[in-house]
Amino acid sequence: MAKDKTPVTPAIRLLREQRVTFEPRPYSYEEKGGTAVSARELGVDEHAVIKTLIMEDENHSPLIVLMHGDREVSTKELARILGVKKVQPCTPETANRHSGYLVGGTSPFGTRKPMPVYMEETICELPRIYINGGKRGFLVELDPRDAQRILEAVLVKVGI
Repeated sequence: MAKDKTPVTPAIRLLREQRVTFEPRPYSYEEKGGTAVSARELGVDEHAVIKTLIMEDENHSPLIVLMHGDREVSTKELARILGVKKVQPCTPETANRHSGYLVGGTSPFGTRKPMPVYMEETICELPRIYINGGKRGFLVELDPRDAQRILEAVLVKVGI
């Protein structure tokens, strides 16, 4: 039997604990390459590569937003939905502190601190998604409905 090369991260531990079926998808990480690089390396549509964004409101309360790799988040629309004055991305240091992951390897699964998760609703329309598995250069392929269920993600329409 071949040795499993899946890194054991908090994200992988959670997915296994929850009995989620996933496929490990390692790729060659490039600093500041983003989802365009992972999509290219894996030979998949960037729209199916989901970025995990750590953001905060004006009270510095952290939250996670899951968005298609080829789309941006309307922070104004998200703030309106959440009933707060503003939402903005955290600094990399703050995001690392909240999530327990390095930026570029941030997974929504197994974060250091529990945070509310907001998922762009059209992600659930995809047959499969590619989302960070908790390490730079490592995505997991899974059913988006599994991700929504495990994360108890609230579906929102904030993509632009």
